[in-house]
Amino acid sequence: MLETITLQGASDLFNSAGSAEVFLLARLLFGFVLAFMGLNHFMMTDGLAGYSEAKGIPAPRLATLFSGGLLLFGGFGVATGAFVAVAAGGLAVFLLVSAVTIHDFWAVPEDQQQDEMTQFLKNTVMAGASLAFLALSSAPWPYALDIALL
Repeated sequence: MLETITLQGASDLFNSAGSAEVFLLARLLFGFVLAFMGLNHFMMTDGLAGYSEAKGIPAPRLATLFSGGLLLFGGFGVATGAFVAVAAGGLAVFLLVSAVTIHDFWAVPEDQQQDEMTQFLKNTVMAGASLAFLALSSAPWPYALDIALL
């Protein structure tokens, strides 16, 4: 029989020595890398829109700009601790969808499979991290702006 064991309450989640600082570092690394990726969507819109078009994405330019904004908002949201549930949830959905639709390594020529698989796995890992941040979004985060919709 499976049971859920609560080791710590939400209020003392980050009480062990250095855990708040390590969690902040994780948020900053994760968030700022994603925000930088979003910025690249705006700096390289034409190339990324062309790539999206080749992958069959509808309205590729709009999709590129939208995904860039989502990465910027989501990355800054996780890094700063603002609108975390929306930011982390949006990132998780986007990263999973883009992994399957854009980085479909199983459907590309053999000489492109390794690059696409690497990008697929990268998106999948980042989606997992986004889901972890989403799961922790209801707990009080140290060093966070702590702004939410509700």
